Order: sequence, then structure tokens, then C-alpha cells
Amino acid sequence: MPPQTPQRPPKPYFFYGHRKPSQNRPTVYGGFFSNRQSLRNPNSTSEPHQSQPFNVQKWDPHYLPSQKTQSPPSDPKTFQLQRHLSPIARFITDAFHKNQFHWGPRVVTELSKLRRVTPDLVAEVLKVENNPTLASKFFHWAGKQKGYKHNFASYNALAYCLSRNNLFRAADQVPELMDSQGKPPTEKQFEILIRMHADCNRGLRVFHVYQKMKKFGILPRVFLYNKIMDALVKTNCLDLALSVYEEFKGHGLVEESVTYMILIKGLCKAGRIAEMLEILEKMRRNLCKPDVFAYTAMIRVLAAERNLDACLRVWEEMKKDLVEADVMAYVTLIMGLCKGGRVVRGYKLFREMKENGILIDRAIYGVLIEGLVGEGKVGKACDLLKDLVDSGYRADLGIYNSIIGGLCRVKQFDKAYKLFEVTVQDDLAPDFSTVNPLLVCCAEMGRMDNFFKLLAQTEKLKFSVAADLEKFFEFLVGKEERIMMALDVFEELKGKGYSSVPIYNILMGALLEIGEVKKALYLFGEMRGLNLEVNSLSFSIAIQCHVESGEILEACECHNKIIEMYQVPSVAAYNCLTKGLCKIGEIDAAMMLVRDCLGNVASGPTEFKYALTILHVCRSGEAEKIIEVLNEMTQEGCPPNEVICSAIISGMCKHGTLEEARKVFTNLGERKLLTEANTIVYDEILIEHMKKKTADLVLSGLKFFGLESKLKAKGCKLLSS
Repeated sequence: MPPQTPQRPPKPYFFYGHRKPSQNRPTVYGGFFSNRQSLRNPNSTSEPHQSQPFNVQKWDPHYLPSQKTQSPPSDPKTFQLQRHLSPIARFITDAFHKNQFHWGPRVVTELSKLRRVTPDLVAEVLKVENNPTLASKFFHWAGKQKGYKHNFASYNALAYCLSRNNLFRAADQVPELMDSQGKPPTEKQFEILIRMHADCNRGLRVFHVYQKMKKFGILPRVFLYNKIMDALVKTNCLDLALSVYEEFKGHGLVEESVTYMILIKGLCKAGRIAEMLEILEKMRRNLCKPDVFAYTAMIRVLAAERNLDACLRVWEEMKKDLVEADVMAYVTLIMGLCKGGRVVRGYKLFREMKENGILIDRAIYGVLIEGLVGEGKVGKACDLLKDLVDSGYRADLGIYNSIIGGLCRVKQFDKAYKLFEVTVQDDLAPDFSTVNPLLVCCAEMGRMDNFFKLLAQTEKLKFSVAADLEKFFEFLVGKEERIMMALDVFEELKGKGYSSVPIYNILMGALLEIGEVKKALYLFGEMRGLNLEVNSLSFSIAIQCHVESGEILEACECHNKIIEMYQVPSVAAYNCLTKGLCKIGEIDAAMMLVRDCLGNVASGPTEFKYALTILHVCRSGEAEKIIEVLNEMTQEGCPPNEVICSAIISGMCKHGTLEEARKVFTNLGERKLLTEANTIVYDEILIEHMKKKTADLVLSGLKFFGLESKLKAKGCKLLSS
């Protein structure tokens, strides 16, 4: 075997490097454009790199050195949009991002590296830029380039950017900007503004843009006229829409069916039926008869406005035009009639649908059953339920709840209970609204065995029985005539262990409202005797009951119990206890409660706020200033009461004189804001409180000078003699 000669490395036959770029073959460096990798050893050391002039053809947006430490935009949608930008547009947005989206010399320096920015590139950047200030300055900077002129795309992108950031008034100035830069706006620019305002329900701005169109001598097309009138109608600017329609006719344009329907729906919504019928007749004469969809739209608008007479009038017009009603037309009218209280008329239309063989939707059954039950026609409602099931539908829980409630109101408990069992069997997940009518019916009929049987069944269904009983008693005491019945039911429940503090509170509050204070206090004592965890609401109700009974000291004890629990009494309790203290002459304690209430409660009574104002004004000692505050109170609809009069007494005894205080009470008596008897009572309280304050002041002076022991000795001698 002949010896092998060692192989030499092949001689390179072309230069390993980047070829000279040409028009059809630009130089690229990998990343987004190719998978070419650098052959240079990354660990090798070399001389510091010298900065080279910027060449946009060598810029790769995915491998910027500055992006290694920067995170992508926080908005994922913006990030996705920027991924589809052209390289130069990415360079511009990255320049904004590197400078924290603030326009300045650094941004201008970055952008100056570009040879030229085209109008299409400006539009591309503005479409994704959400900083309106930065976008406007970039737009202005691009316009200052030599030989540069913005095109329609860049102007439109600026308008979209401003409107997108809620600067719609600035966006409305774009047409004037175009005109000042020698680019008169066309109809398209105004259409963009009208669409943006219409989408945001800014009808008056739409009309403003329309007026601006006329100043520029631009005549909108029929389509744009329809858009303007529709936006005005939807924002309740019907008169402006009619004025635009008059100008529409003045320009000799021909109405479309959409034009007529926009005006008809607007007139229906405003209740101007006579004008609507005129437009309808004009539509028949000039164009064509409305179809069933147009009539259904009219009925839907009128039904939403509860204009049922107009609904029936439109229905007659539809029959007059020989338009056959479809399912949606019947559904719209029947639901509108039933919700408006005309169930009998809706039921006639239902029978008409059955005779015509039209498919009846379950929603019609539901609204008819609810309406019939509301009018007390439970038998017809049950017949409709049977018809619903025979038609192949499955009744929902709302239908069953309506019929169960109706049967319970007519004391048909057994039938209602059977329907309840059907809801359980059909896995319809009955809730409290299903069970509550049955419980109320049992309570009214005195069938407590059925009541407890129903509670046991709800427990098996994993109902929250405690919470449901609270709702039951809240519903029961909603009517005054059922409060005593609720007490009787509660007596039965206590024997079964269903008593709770919230139920006690509900019954106590109801008894307080009807003036049965003794019974409410009896329940309060019973609750405390059972060692239940009495809460602040219980004590607050007890405070009001004690004050009504004249037991102020007991009310104060309840207040102290609430404070010991680190809780706050209710506003009603504060108000009631303060007035009770004022009536017995405990002025200082009442004023302390006023300050305590305003310090602990977010929105205290108005008279408490004025009481503090009066205490502050009393520092001047002038009756005229207090009378000014009282005048303001009466203008605000807050006449002086016990708290205000006590505040006057407290403030004037501390900072004023008896004469000035009497001037205030005399003024209130002359204005019939105080009766003569109350004026005399408050004058006596004023004198007693002034004596008390004087005695307290003297005693404080004696204590200060150390003479209290001599006073006591003198008092003992007087007693012995």
C-alpha cells in the first residue's frame, strides 16, 4: 500500500465574511433575518471597540445591546403590536422606551441617526403609541424634516391616537391642522371623528364635527348622514337629529330605509307618536312598507319606554300593512304588555299565537305566568304550566317560584308543597325564594307541624337554615300586622332550639317601631338570661327602648356595655340617648355623646354637626351670631330641637351670659320655632345649668387655694347646730 501524503487544508476560494451589500442583497447579521452565527470566540480578548457611524441596515431590533437589561412593554397587547412593526418603526419605539417615554434631546439624537422618516412610518408608529404627548411631539418633529409632508394616513393615525387616550377635543382639531399645513381634509377624516364620537356616545361632539364639516364645504354622503342622526338619537338629542334631517332634505339627498328607521325609533323613544306616524307614512309613500323586523324594533323601543298604547297602535299599523308577525314580534309585544300590567291583552295574543301555529318560546310562558300570578289568577297560571310541560318544555325555577308564591297567597299550601317537591326531584336547586312563601303560609295558617317538616327538609338539602330563618323573620315583620304573628312563631321555634341573636334583634326592632317597648325589653332580658352573645345592635335597640320608657340610667348602662365591647352604638341609639339626656337636664353628658358620635360615625346626624358649630360660635358670647347659625339650619330644613337648645345652654353658660342666651330663646319663640311652654322650660334649665357651672367653678377655686377642708368644717358646724 503506497504511503499517503498528508492532506493540506483546502485553499479558500472566496472571502469568508460579509459580502458587499447591494440593492437586492442587504447585509444582515442574524437573529430575525437568518440563523447565521458569529465565528468569533466569545472568550477572546481584544482591543476596546471603537464606535462606528450608525447604519440602519445593520440594526437588528431583536439583538439590541441595550435591550438585554430592559423588559418588554408591560401591556401584552402593545408588545404583540410592536412585534409586527417594521425594523425602523421598532427602532423608533425602542428609542422612546429607552428614554422612559419622555421627549427630549436624547430621543431627538436617536431619531437623527435615521436618514429619513416617511409619512407611512409615522402612521405605523402612531398606531401603537399610547402616550399622546410623545406622539404629538414625534408627529411635529417628523413634519419639520426637509421636503416632508404628512399624508392622510399619518393625520388619521394622530387622530386615532388622541381619541384613544380620551383627548377627543384635540382630535377634533386635526382637520384645522391639516388645512393649515396645506392638506385640506376630506370627508374621510370627518367620518373617522364621527365614528369615534358615536362609539363613545358623545352626541354633541358628533354634531360639532358635523358643523365643522359644513365650514369646510364638505357634503356628507347618505351613509354618513345616517351615522350622524343615529348618534344623536341614541344620546337623546332628537331635536338636533331632526334639524340634521331637514338639512339632509335641503341638499336633495334621498332617504334610505335606515334613515327612516333611525328617525322613527328616535320619535318612538321620545313618545312623539303623531310625528312617528307621519314619518312612517312618508316611508310607505316614498320607499317601501316597513318589514316585520322594522315593526319589531319600533315595538321594542316603545315597550322599553312603557308606552303600551303606542305599542298596540304600531301593532295595528303592522296588520294594516299586511305584515305577518313572527315569533320575535309576538315575544316583544307580549313581554312588554305583561311587564306593563296588561296581562289579559298579552294572554289574548298568546292564544292568537297558538291558533296561528307559531312556535311559542318558554320566555312567553314565564312572563305570562308571572303576570297572571301577580293579578291573582293562579288557576290560569297553573293551566299555562301544564300547557308548557305538554309542549315539551321544562319549567325553570323562576316559573315554579311564581306559582308556588301565588298558591301560598290563596292558602293552597298542599298544591304549593307538591310543586316544591317537583323542583327537588327535577334538581332545579330550590332556594330561599322558593321556601319562604311556604313558611309564611304555614305561619299564617298555624300549621307549625308542616313548618318544622319543611325546615327539616331544607336541612337535608343543605340549606343554611339559620340564615334563611333570619330572612324569613325580616320578611314577616315587613308588614305591621304580621309582627305579633312573628312573635308567636318565634315562641314555637325557641322550643326547637332555633333561637338566635339576629332573630331577637329583628323582633326587637320591629316591636320598637310599633311602640311595643315593654315587649322589646322583655325579649332583650330573655336574650341576656339565655347567656347569648349579645352584640352592639341588641344594646343599641335596648338603648332606644329604655329612653322611650324614660329609663335614662338603664340606657346609659347599655351604652357603657357597648363601649366595653370596643364597639360603637348605632346612629339612632346615639340620637335617642342624647335627646333623653337633654330632656333630664344632663347637658354636659349630652354634648359628650355628640362629640363621641361624630368622632366614631362616618356621617352623623345633621343636628349634631350644627350643635358643635353652635358650641364654637358661643365662644364669642354674642346672640346674633348664634341666630345666624340657626337661620342657616332652618334654611337647610333642620329646625332646632332638644340637642340644639342644649348646645346653646352649654355654650352660653361656659362662654356667655344669661341675657344673651335668653335673647336666642326669645328669638326662637317669636319665630314659632319654640312653643311658649318649651321656652319657659329651657329658661329654667338654663338657670339651673348656670348655677351648677358657677358652683363647680367656686369648688374648683377652693380646691386650688386649699380651702376645701375649711368649707367642710363649716358645713359640719351648720349641720350640728
